[in-house]
Amino acid sequence: MAERSTAAVDVADNGGEEPLTAQKREATTDGAAESQKTPETNAPEETDGGEKGAEPPIATPDLHSGHKLAKRYRLEECVTRLDGFSSWRAVDEKLRRAVGVHLLPADHPRARSVLAAARSSALLGDPRFVQVLDAVEENELVYVVHEWLPDAVELTTLLAAGPLEPHEAYQLVEQVALAMTAAHREGLAHLRLTPGAVLRTSTGQYRIRGLAVNAALRGISADRPQRTDTEAIGALLYAALTQRWPYENDAYGLSGLPKGVGLVAPDQVRAGVHRGLSELAMRALVNDGATASRQEPPCTTPDELAKAVAAMPRIRPPEPTFAAPPDYQRTTYQQGTYGRPPARPGAAVTQSAPVPPAPLESRTGRALKWTVSALLIAALGLGSWQVADKLLDDNKGARETPSSETSTTDGENDKPAAPTPLKVQAAQEYAPDGSPQNSANVGATYDSDPSSYWRTKSYFDGPEFAPSVKQGVGIVFDLGSEKTVTGSSIALRYGGEHTTISLYAADSLSPSGPVGSMKQIATGRTGGSALELRSKDGKESVSSRYVLLWMTAMPHSPQDGFSDAGYKQGITDVSFTG
Repeated sequence: MAERSTAAVDVADNGGEEPLTAQKREATTDGAAESQKTPETNAPEETDGGEKGAEPPIATPDLHSGHKLAKRYRLEECVTRLDGFSSWRAVDEKLRRAVGVHLLPADHPRARSVLAAARSSALLGDPRFVQVLDAVEENELVYVVHEWLPDAVELTTLLAAGPLEPHEAYQLVEQVALAMTAAHREGLAHLRLTPGAVLRTSTGQYRIRGLAVNAALRGISADRPQRTDTEAIGALLYAALTQRWPYENDAYGLSGLPKGVGLVAPDQVRAGVHRGLSELAMRALVNDGATASRQEPPCTTPDELAKAVAAMPRIRPPEPTFAAPPDYQRTTYQQGTYGRPPARPGAAVTQSAPVPPAPLESRTGRALKWTVSALLIAALGLGSWQVADKLLDDNKGARETPSSETSTTDGENDKPAAPTPLKVQAAQEYAPDGSPQNSANVGATYDSDPSSYWRTKSYFDGPEFAPSVKQGVGIVFDLGSEKTVTGSSIALRYGGEHTTISLYAADSLSPSGPVGSMKQIATGRTGGSALELRSKDGKESVSSRYVLLWMTAMPHSPQDGFSDAGYKQGITDVSFTG
């Protein structure tokens, strides 16, 4: 598999019921084993006579912190160890970033299915999922390397503080349903879509971890995978609205429903629940879509659920609240007591304070008047001298030839200011058609490491993308705050004619509009392995926090270790100036 950079959160969650349509083979939870289920290793069963069963235990690989895989991934902390596999927080020493690693012995009965699931998930390349970066069998070990998102928070943690606001719950079900629709379109199912598998990043986006891999690690399968994942999304929405798990057993730190009452609509469990979201959760869960007020058909696939969400009126975020300013309080100075002597009891006559002289009648005031007068006289004299000098210069200039006038206009003041380097804070691949190129490796474009790079796929048609392939491919870079952008230096992996790149000012890391609606900063074409872009010869500049690098043509390059011969390109390093 291609090397990709970076980051993830492990698959651990806190246990709970599987959706009713999922079938488990003695699978434990993602993180901590449930008390009624398999412990950290599958112990052999004993017969009534005390003899052990025929099945041997599955030994978890005996590794420790500091162990290195492929001379690159250094294990730091074990976060899960059960059922013959372990999960670790690790460090990719080549790219100097945190990653997550799943480990299991190569002779594990599920090793083949884990490798196949990891490689299939990696090919999806959808940024809404925690990306699989590598899947390798080496030295009698099978390990899967995935992203680690240090700024992300599990839905389990969010729900521990209380139910979500309607707008947040709406964003949750919309983003998760759309993501799973894309996954099922490629033949991938999750089957372990629990609150521990859903993460919210610092930007408010929801990402899903463990696509296909979590189920493969635990041997979970389902006859109707789309129905299983749809029911799981309904359970997530139910929990987000009520802070209750929609089944009788407690799970994921949430209390279950009372035994014997069946599935109750969220708006009957908790007051103030949004009616539309309550009905949507009931349509996704196993209740044939029946609700108290509307007989809507059930949602049996993520695609149907996403369409039902789109048909709802959009729920706006709550208006920001501002604290009222404190009441105005008068001070003793404003009340007129400042400088007055305190009243003595029994004093018959109040002695009035002496009246100070007018400001300009004192000795200091008179000195100030003379000083100001002298300055005014000096200023008038200087101004008269400058006016006379200007008139003499104008008369002299009128008698000289025009060539002398033009020669005096050139000077050091016309030199452009030296460009200032702008530091990139973050980046994200821009794929308006929903088909990214290599989104997990975007960080390699600004890590100042010429050996790492982001690359496109290889295409038979070219060199221009449109109209046979797509409109283009691109990356949005975050400069941290709004900056004036005057140009960019781009180092390319493949040389050759026809590499065409343009820079645009975007409104966010995930631009809301098409490329045609953005303001262009610069554009250029190169036949080599580097491209220098300047904003309209440096005479104009554009201010923006987010800059889109948009590639619309690529050279034809031979086969390499990652892709066949075809029209393709890679970016090793990008820098901006302002």
